[in-house]
Amino acid sequence: MIDWTLKAASAHNGKVALVTGASRGIGLGVAAWLIAEGWQVVLADVDRVRGSRVAKALGENAWFVAMDVAHESQVAVGIAEVLGQFGRLDALVSNAAVTEPHNPPLESLELARWNRVLAVNLTGTMLLAKHAAPYLRGHRGAIVTISSTRAHQSEPDSEAYAASKGGLLALTHALAVSLGPDIRVNAVSPGWIDARDLGARLEAPLGESDHGQHPVGRVGLVEDVAAQVAWLLSDNAGFVTGQEFIVDGGMTRKMIYLG
Repeated sequence: MIDWTLKAASAHNGKVALVTGASRGIGLGVAAWLIAEGWQVVLADVDRVRGSRVAKALGENAWFVAMDVAHESQVAVGIAEVLGQFGRLDALVSNAAVTEPHNPPLESLELARWNRVLAVNLTGTMLLAKHAAPYLRGHRGAIVTISSTRAHQSEPDSEAYAASKGGLLALTHALAVSLGPDIRVNAVSPGWIDARDLGARLEAPLGESDHGQHPVGRVGLVEDVAAQVAWLLSDNAGFVTGQEFIVDGGMTRKMIYLG
């Protein structure tokens, strides 16, 4: 498991956030950070066993709900459970994703695989926003989508993932315009984030070459993304909507020549 003690816990602020894909990685880091800032956080994930265990470990301000965001019925039921339990919803962090960026070569890419990646990574956000919007609107809430720098640059054989994350950026600004002024919607695009559990990071640490290729001198951590998300959900970002925030240690600004 990762180290969840990101910072000292604050008094409960009375607000409720739903974070999807929250049983591990960036989603877990965001959930832990928001709890430390005083949020009541609902962790949603398809992994019931790990999700329940993580929520228990995070304490009384964490609550788990099982959800596959690609299925509208599960999204609707999950959000209804949140409202039934807490009576409000102030923030949505749409993080759930099929995270493997590589697919088979285009000529052998199965349509079913393409459709599954798009259903989870892109359609899931639309479904979450659709069912959460009435409740977010009542509290002038906010949505943060988790895209990727792969929306801007690619490796070979990553068509499905890149398309889903690129589509997510367009969906983000469309939602911002449709749901404003009551709901703000922004995207965070992480670069290379070492989102492994603490044990895995200690067992196989990244090397100097991994860190050194980043202008800031290191690979990113889930805390880097979580801090950006928390700011976007806060009142301090009240004049910010429809925007993308790249959290990548400067890599998308670095020109690389080989040879």
